[in-house]
Amino acid sequence: MPANSRYKWWVVLMLWTICVCNYADRQAIFSVFPLLERELRLTPVQLGLLGSAFAWVYGLAAPLAGMIVDRVERRTAILGGLHAWSWICVATALSRNFRHLFLFRAAEGLGETFYYPASMSLISDYHGRDTRSRAMGLHQTSVYVGTIAGGFFAGWIGQYYGWRLSFVVFGGLGIVLAMVLRRFLTEPPRGAMDAAAFAKATASVAVALRRPASPPPALPLTSFLRLAARTPTLLCLMGAFVCANFVAVVLLSWMPTFLYDRFHMSLAMGGLTATLFVQVASMIGSPIGGWLADVWTRAWKGPGRPARGRLAVQLIGVAGGAPFVALCGLAPSVGVLIAALTAWGFFKGLYDANIFASAFEVVGPEARGTAAGFMNAIGWLAGGGTAPIVIGLIAERQSLGVAIALASTMYVAAAALLLTAILFFVTRDASRIANP
Repeated sequence: MPANSRYKWWVVLMLWTICVCNYADRQAIFSVFPLLERELRLTPVQLGLLGSAFAWVYGLAAPLAGMIVDRVERRTAILGGLHAWSWICVATALSRNFRHLFLFRAAEGLGETFYYPASMSLISDYHGRDTRSRAMGLHQTSVYVGTIAGGFFAGWIGQYYGWRLSFVVFGGLGIVLAMVLRRFLTEPPRGAMDAAAFAKATASVAVALRRPASPPPALPLTSFLRLAARTPTLLCLMGAFVCANFVAVVLLSWMPTFLYDRFHMSLAMGGLTATLFVQVASMIGSPIGGWLADVWTRAWKGPGRPARGRLAVQLIGVAGGAPFVALCGLAPSVGVLIAALTAWGFFKGLYDANIFASAFEVVGPEARGTAAGFMNAIGWLAGGGTAPIVIGLIAERQSLGVAIALASTMYVAAAALLLTAILFFVTRDASRIANP
């Protein structure tokens, strides 16, 4: 199908359904922790390790997954990964002790780590500069839907039919989806939209014909690392992603406990309140962030200047969200806290919509899978991996509310990195990609 047809939006929808399964599968286990604790006699430390097993493997394997994605058919990586993690999810129901659960969770992280590098690279070859942020912003809403659906339905199924059936249901749906989409999802030429944009910008058929017809070769790891080192915009974006992921993990991991301790909510109500308002608001903010970034990208003229539009929307997201993160930790009432969570979720959506679209402004199609893999690894390991520990240490010395409020400084740091990239680096770095 041609990239300028409606099919490019069907691609977003197909990937959206896969990503819903991705996040529902990874979220499901947290809703059945009490059942696992009771039936398998797991300790709180063991339950925590089940969550960490996925994150460790997912983060550590992400760079390798990204490099593989740049060398194989992305459609195969996406659907193969969906098959793999869905079968692992089903097999989790066979667990009889902690060791089984730990191994299955780790294996699921390995299966899922291929999805984001492959899907973001594939979308970038169906959607050029004019629609790329909108496409990725709409796709991003699947993260929020999958998180809510996985948490709610896994808990509901577990409550009435036992925790094992939840994994069979979620995994079975993924297997069926993979078989259906194998017929409809097609692989676009790698770098097609960038070549088309170059030809349009030069308005020269002769120049366009000099562009290579075959896909650009994937970069070796050493070449990618050199590319990253001489692309300060990419380094700033990675640093901002670490900071933003830190804040997200802080609020989503510690907020239920904060609501339980500070406002004496039940565990169920605390978990729902901590996630629902943020996720729904992010579902609204993400498409708006994608649309606004595409509009600003078209509005700013000149070599490399359109790339500023996507980073500017991300800057608004973290700068606007910072005061509401602080308010979450200092809120005097539940009503104020819910309002702060909702506002933070909206600004988070603005930022999330452009995470990879911004990076792809300064990274060519031959390295986009690798770039997405490295961003995932750094975000999960340096940001998400440190946040619970850092906040726990601060909470021991101050209070959990103060610790959550201080997490807003990470958004301030992210804003500083994005502003630096906009003012000093992105125009030059984007121009180099547009005019190789």
